[in-house]
Amino acid sequence: MEPVVLVLVVAALVGVPGLVLWQVLRGRRDLGSTRAERATFETLHTASLAAPPLRAGLTRAGAMKSSRHLRELLGSPAIAITDSEELLVYEGVGDHHAADAFRHAQNTLKDGRTQVLGPDVITCDVPECPIRYAVVVPLTTDDRVVGSLAAYGDHASAGLVRATQEVANWVDVQLELAELDRSRTLLMEAEVRALRAQISPHFIYNSLTTIASFVRTDPERARELLIEFADFTRYSFRRHGEFTTLAEELRSIDRYLMLERARFGDQLQVTLRIAPEVLPVALPFLCLQPLVENAVRHGLESKDGVGRITIIAEDAGSECHISVEDDGIGMDPERLRRILAGDPDERSGSGGVGLGNVDERLRQVYGDEYGLVVETGIGAGTKVNVRVPKYHPGVSVR
Repeated sequence: MEPVVLVLVVAALVGVPGLVLWQVLRGRRDLGSTRAERATFETLHTASLAAPPLRAGLTRAGAMKSSRHLRELLGSPAIAITDSEELLVYEGVGDHHAADAFRHAQNTLKDGRTQVLGPDVITCDVPECPIRYAVVVPLTTDDRVVGSLAAYGDHASAGLVRATQEVANWVDVQLELAELDRSRTLLMEAEVRALRAQISPHFIYNSLTTIASFVRTDPERARELLIEFADFTRYSFRRHGEFTTLAEELRSIDRYLMLERARFGDQLQVTLRIAPEVLPVALPFLCLQPLVENAVRHGLESKDGVGRITIIAEDAGSECHISVEDDGIGMDPERLRRILAGDPDERSGSGGVGLGNVDERLRQVYGDEYGLVVETGIGAGTKVNVRVPKYHPGVSVR
């Protein structure tokens, strides 16, 4: 009899669900054979079905959705998944063992070691029940035991122990990715809050002052601007959704520029050239508005005479290319490099928070190749170029 062949395939680092494949291949070692290829494909497919629910973390709903697929990977009559406090799901035959499943996991939850339980612990008065043994392994994230996975059956071979450990390791990877997703979300929320803090003291005061100046001379104009201001702040301070559409971001930018034009009059000139086909593209919330704010500040507040801003969004095949350009005083390229490199002293200055924040969030979402590209020089104005994929995993407007 050939020994059990254990094949481990991990592809989590590139966003593809990692998996553990264990399959008894009797009489053959050629993993290129049709039978082995078929077994690999089936296991890949099963693991791909189990992965998405686990990416939400170790929850009851996620455990229930993934348990059938995990049991299929192990080929066990039943499995149980717990967190550190309770049983999340018991999947398979022998439901009467579910009441004891959390107790079976207690030692593993305490010391983080695999345990094999025999008939002295897995007691059963039902003759036809196949549950007589259990292999219980820990589930961990950041070296902390957060739960357990148990495979139940009528035996506890070395192959089953190893397979259960490997499947648990794969589950650990999914839970680690879930933690990274949560950390990324919290980080992005913190960065958006930083942008809001930048927006509120500077822009809100100026806008309200401008609106107040119209109250007696042009009440209807004041009313229109007040509505635009309310809509702008409602969008900027909303508390749900990491992503928005280009159309929504441009709509908010238009409100912002309307309020600024009311303040500066003909001193602010704006040109927009937007391709209609890119309007539905999803992108990180508040990733363009700070760039336009910086352009207004540099294009007007630090320059004599008329300031011009040009916003372009173009269809570029699988990508959307966006640029925000002003003809203001420009910036020292070395200072820009320090801002984008994360220098806290530079980011505290004018323009630093917005540019650095947007650059970081674009890289977090799409990868380093999608950071900001900025063309600037002292007295030469500034042009900020943004590339975003039209479609990207995990980027959608809910």
